[in-house]
Amino acid sequence: MIPRQQEPLPQTALIAELRALFAGADRDAWVGRLAPVDCCFEPLLEPEEVLRQPQVVNRRLLALPVRPRIGGPMKNLPTLSDAILEVSERVALLTFDRDDVRNALTGTTLVEDIVQTVAWVNASPAISVLILTGKGAAFSAGGNIKQMQAREGIFAGSALTIEENYRRGIQRMTLALAAAEVPLIAAVNGAAVGAGFDLACMCDLRLASESAVCGETFINLGIIPGDGGAWYLQRLVGYQRAAELTLTGRMIKAEEALALGLFLELCEAELLLDRARDLAATIAAKPPQAVRLGKRLLGLARDHNLSETLAFSAAFQGMLHQSEDHLEAVNAFLEKRPGRFSGR
Repeated sequence: MIPRQQEPLPQTALIAELRALFAGADRDAWVGRLAPVDCCFEPLLEPEEVLRQPQVVNRRLLALPVRPRIGGPMKNLPTLSDAILEVSERVALLTFDRDDVRNALTGTTLVEDIVQTVAWVNASPAISVLILTGKGAAFSAGGNIKQMQAREGIFAGSALTIEENYRRGIQRMTLALAAAEVPLIAAVNGAAVGAGFDLACMCDLRLASESAVCGETFINLGIIPGDGGAWYLQRLVGYQRAAELTLTGRMIKAEEALALGLFLELCEAELLLDRARDLAATIAAKPPQAVRLGKRLLGLARDHNLSETLAFSAAFQGMLHQSEDHLEAVNAFLEKRPGRFSGR
């Protein structure tokens, strides 16, 4: 989650927000997203201790209103041009449908389709997981090289124009995926090249066909990752390996990608989507609020220190301990039966 730049609250207002948050006030109307500004709570303080010691509170917590309760009526699917969206049992499947250009992200509407889909999923409490895959021979070939040659589309104009094109184009996809509130699973069915490889790296979990190949190939065309790939790749494989892949532009086969930790599992091509659905179903069967907050906590922990992460963890835990689904999960465990979760 990207920190929101806002002025700190006055101390009295901040404490009032904290008290309402920790008391679980109006739980059905709030998801409790926390947006950090500057510093953090003193580590290992209980919520009530924080309230008794306002001098240690130097972070604003924003409780952002969200959509209807999980389990409410399904919202209408977004209208997409170059992708197909299917929904079943709390799992959404987005299939890139431009095999004619190897599911390129430029020169198609796939970026817009992805942005719209993520926004729809975030606003749809009945969805717990989003799978992304490609139709045909490629997951995604990234940028359209013919457009680069002709300097058309996103690649047209002055340096300042192209910079703006990236900001208003493919980087909108990156920011949308970073803001996704549900786990993202990439089912890499074929080649994932350049921005297509980075797109897979933006997902939480990546399964791949045994025949898949991938590469951070921008340098081969005299450019660099303009979509945020440099931020993601080194977090997945470490700086040294990310540097090697970025600066050589070499393609790697599925087996090496698995060994590097880029892929979680490899599957036979015809079984890939079934395996992705099985993994998604396992996640979607868990309490929905815990799934969304669990993903959010992992993102926060990646970018914050331990004491900050403990503060987020305590706040999220307080919310979940007061949820109906937590009690149902405990009862289901003790009664040795599957849980029946409402998202409340």
